[in-house]
Amino acid sequence: MPGRSDSPAAWGELPLVVDTSAWSRAFHPVVRDRWVEALLAGRLRVSPIARLEILLSARSGNDFDMLAERLAALRAAPLTPAIAHAAQNAMRTLAHRSAGAQRIPLVDYLLAAAAQETGAAVLHYDRDYDTLAEVMMFESTWLAPPGSIP
Repeated sequence: MPGRSDSPAAWGELPLVVDTSAWSRAFHPVVRDRWVEALLAGRLRVSPIARLEILLSARSGNDFDMLAERLAALRAAPLTPAIAHAAQNAMRTLAHRSAGAQRIPLVDYLLAAAAQETGAAVLHYDRDYDTLAEVMMFESTWLAPPGSIP
């Protein structure tokens, strides 16, 4: 069911589209075992836009190659014209809700739309997904309770 899940035990059974906020905290002791379990079960998905965002953080060529290799272990989440259209519709809905409410990072819109279009959840550590889940049909799944991981 679409909506929000604060419980770290509530990663559920859906495929998980991984946000950069979750990726960067994946090996924190609080969530490491659950992350590895989801990875081994083939539930983790990465969108091309999130892949680029993660690779942008590389500080060297070797770091880039290491990140690319780690990302290759995740299944692909789509980035299609239908997903871009769904992201735009969510942006429009938020813009009409309140001036400036649509000012959420574009990557977040696209990941939420990918989850919506494929029946997945977004695994994140970012409040923007709770806002997006109010106007889109996907599960907003926190990696861990807000504020529990630096």
